[in-house]
Amino acid sequence: PIPGRCAYFVERKKRFCKMIPAPGRRFCGEHGHQEEENDRKRIPCPLDPKHTVYEDQLQKHLKKCNSREKPKPVYFVQDINAGFKDVAEIPEKQVPISFLSKEELENLITKLKKASNGLQLHLQEQILSHQALQEALSDPNNGESAFKHLKQQASILGNMEKLHLLGPGRCFVEFGAGRGKLSHWVDVALQNVENVQFLLVERATTRFKVDGKHQRGDSVFERLRVDIQHLCLKKVPVLEKKKLPVVGIGKHLCGAATDLALRCLVESYTTCCDGENEEPAPKRSRTDKAEVASNNSTDNESMEDDCKPVAGIVIALCCHHKCDWTHYVGREFFKSVGLGPVEFNYFQRMSSWATCGMKETSITASTSEDQTTDTEEHEQTFSKTESSSDTLTGILTVEERKEIGHLCKLLIDHGRMEYLQQRGYKAALQYYTEAAVSLENVLLTAVPSPSLIPE
Repeated sequence: PIPGRCAYFVERKKRFCKMIPAPGRRFCGEHGHQEEENDRKRIPCPLDPKHTVYEDQLQKHLKKCNSREKPKPVYFVQDINAGFKDVAEIPEKQVPISFLSKEELENLITKLKKASNGLQLHLQEQILSHQALQEALSDPNNGESAFKHLKQQASILGNMEKLHLLGPGRCFVEFGAGRGKLSHWVDVALQNVENVQFLLVERATTRFKVDGKHQRGDSVFERLRVDIQHLCLKKVPVLEKKKLPVVGIGKHLCGAATDLALRCLVESYTTCCDGENEEPAPKRSRTDKAEVASNNSTDNESMEDDCKPVAGIVIALCCHHKCDWTHYVGREFFKSVGLGPVEFNYFQRMSSWATCGMKETSITASTSEDQTTDTEEHEQTFSKTESSSDTLTGILTVEERKEIGHLCKLLIDHGRMEYLQQRGYKAALQYYTEAAVSLENVLLTAVPSPSLIPE
């Protein structure tokens, strides 16, 4: 063992423990039971059995254990962005696609194509770049995976610049922030800009964060460790104090997280929620929606001064197979084209056909789970009954499955776009990078319509 370190040999890691024991001890607290003279019993922590604690110190430990339930932050409002459960619930036992008959599958595809009539099937390419990343993009030390991420981040910044979202006096909220790399590059792009705040929303603990490295005083980084489903931006202290307009951003915001983020921005924040006990706004009927756009301007004028509209939204979409009807913001659109939760349930799973790389495989190969070929992004895993190409052989070709998958993704994204349009935003979908860089290459952007922009 290293002098001054624990003398316990960790068999799994093939090395000695690196913790520092108490003075006069050979073992650290975790491995103290190895002391010959120590007859105290260690037991698994009831809050997290991954670590142990002395039985006679359990009560003391429970008060300071990192796994204990901590007080909720002021911006935590239970299920504020969750949406409302529909009366027609999805059946508890969802039938796998592979169990559908040929007629049932063809009926689903017919409904999909009918609902897609009139939609823009071929999105415009907006593959841009930004000067802030030019040095990193030309660095030969970056590997292929890092280069792909940099190209995506550069294009996202380029699209933000085109929409005039990179400017002073704004709060950039990165949803699903992870390490915070997207906010990092936005900060680099705003080197000489004053009064800039970054809020990095992430529900999980993240290692190797980059936001802690920013020391300059012009911009401030703050992490909000909370699920987007429960985040009320209106209650975040810095937004209450500084009253900055918000720009919502995200790179590959997974599945339902996109819908939660959209509702967080254009409903719970913009409408100035007053607290946990506020009743959610009633669902609008199709006839009411025509009045929304015309009323938005008046509503905005009547808002308190600290409730400015969201300045913009730029989100790279991802993992449509993880969408959920309860959280989905485009339910009204689905209903308007004759679709409901059952069809949505199948379409969100069929959307994986566009990116899971299904190919004709041998019987041996088909026994393993398919995964996305874009391994540096969110990996997709499916059960054999959902993703195996053999289950659909003779019904659909590989190219047909890929086309249907893209159509499912487009339909889900169009519902999101219409949701934003009905709330007074000018929304658009575009390809922001090549498919060779990322199979999840669609960017959702939105800025307030002219009537919503304060003079």
